[in-house]
Amino acid sequence: MYFVGVDVGASRTKVAILDGEANLLGFDVRRSGTDFQKSSREAFEAAKGSLGQSDFSCVSTGYGRKNVDFAGESKTEIACHAKACFHFFPYPITIIDIGGQDNKVIKLDEKGRRISFKMNRKCAAGTGAFLEEMSLRLNIPLEEMDQMARRSTSMVELGSYCTVFTATEVLEKIRQGKKVEDIIKGLFLSVIKRALEMDSLTDKVVMTGGVVEHNPYMVEMIREITQKEVLVPPHPQLAGAFGAALFAMEIHRQQIKGDQK
Repeated sequence: MYFVGVDVGASRTKVAILDGEANLLGFDVRRSGTDFQKSSREAFEAAKGSLGQSDFSCVSTGYGRKNVDFAGESKTEIACHAKACFHFFPYPITIIDIGGQDNKVIKLDEKGRRISFKMNRKCAAGTGAFLEEMSLRLNIPLEEMDQMARRSTSMVELGSYCTVFTATEVLEKIRQGKKVEDIIKGLFLSVIKRALEMDSLTDKVVMTGGVVEHNPYMVEMIREITQKEVLVPPHPQLAGAFGAALFAMEIHRQQIKGDQK
């Protein structure tokens, strides 16, 4: 029996497959597109690879969790991120998840129970979509932004939070002759500020999401800004899917116990 978590986000669909010891056996990440059912099925087929026709227990999560027709149950992304992060870091933590379309801040106590959570869904600023838009405006490949930000020697602070206004401000900075790498680090700071203003932080912070996966320099920046211990789980973009797979494992074991009674 293998355990599958499918996280259908508005931007990307992620699948994680675990064995009974919570080892990651396979995973896949792809664009969600306009057909969530198709993208989740294709991601699952790609993730299971050589596992073939084994028995699978599946839980779905994310924006399109109800579109995963092969999932036995679904859980909220808040619950799944909490489940995954506490699995790797079993103590009181604040989780900051920076996704493609939203940000989440989740606080857990020493037993992994959720104390509070906040989510930003009203604006794309401060999310992966914001950075994608800025990469297009700057004509810089998204995958190169992290290394360019690291080369910054004089960061350009940007005053606008709105994606549209920021794009205008970026163009003005370019006209003024500011270096692109300094502008990109300023964009990273803008994303970080949006996340940090959502809630206070505990002593230990865990960061997840595709933005963190592909821009690890943001983790270093947050450590420097907050002066707190900032941790990152393996494959931070898979946190939601990993947590969903842990739920699948938990549900399966509860069912076995029930059958034995």
